[in-house]
Amino acid sequence: MTASGAGERSRTATRRAVLASGAIALLALLAACAPASSADSPFAGRTLYRSPDSSAAIAARTGGTAAEREAAARLAERPTATWLVPERLPAGEVGPAVDALLDDAAGAAALPVLVVYGIPDRDCGGHSAGGLARTPYLAWIDEIAAAIGERSAVIVLEPDALALAEACPDAAARPALVREAAARLPATTTVYLDGGHSAWLPAERMAELLRAAGVDRVRGFATNVSNTRTTSEERAYAHRVAAALGGGHAVIDVSRNGSGPPADASWCNVPGRTVGEDPGPLDDEVVDAVLWLKPPGESDGTCNGGPPAGQWWPEAAIALTGGG
Repeated sequence: MTASGAGERSRTATRRAVLASGAIALLALLAACAPASSADSPFAGRTLYRSPDSSAAIAARTGGTAAEREAAARLAERPTATWLVPERLPAGEVGPAVDALLDDAAGAAALPVLVVYGIPDRDCGGHSAGGLARTPYLAWIDEIAAAIGERSAVIVLEPDALALAEACPDAAARPALVREAAARLPATTTVYLDGGHSAWLPAERMAELLRAAGVDRVRGFATNVSNTRTTSEERAYAHRVAAALGGGHAVIDVSRNGSGPPADASWCNVPGRTVGEDPGPLDDEVVDAVLWLKPPGESDGTCNGGPPAGQWWPEAAIALTGGG
């Protein structure tokens, strides 16, 4: 081979290397700019956490009749979110409870899902009325955040807070408070703001409220929490909201939607409902997962014969599992 031929080959190889490196850089840039897909879902390859201290698990061990224990045991088999409510876990207690739960989840190599539910004027005087005033609420959020630390968790933040905002006295301040609460949660958490459901606000209006609450700074939004809309309805709704936002991700509560909604659109301890599909990830560009967020068997409130909100109701557990 002549010296000139060797030099030409060297120059050609150099040009190819430069072009290849440029192509790799371009692909990396495009990947960085592309919307997140189901491949980067926080649920991909993860096992969802089942708490041994859930209401269903406790009822399965200590319930009254054999039918009550059997129904509770069936519900306890499914990974279900843990609700953090200040009336049950006040300041000084919520941190240790979260720490213990995340330790147990880590020991099981599982991903915990938490629902944070303590905003001022919660439920606007409805069946789940309560919550904390602004300053103690943010301190309570800080305690939760400190307990989580650098560990991972999925958090659904303040069910109904945004969709109910216009019916509450603090309508203007509520999205800003949700935004501040979300900003205080650790970067290791995957946060979904509550986004109502398909039969509540129009998707465009829900998107406006989510945007005001800082949805662009978190993973996305949750739909159908504690409701019974079908999964297909909620997937379509989630896509409409995401389109109105210009992108985003969602999770859907399917814990009690197995029979769909009642004809009258009521939601509180609705008779004739059944549990939905098993929780887990979805292969969907918007919906990351379907989850059991509302624990089946816990009452919605003192309606249709139920006990106060959040209390275990054996009769409901039996009905939801098809036994009544």
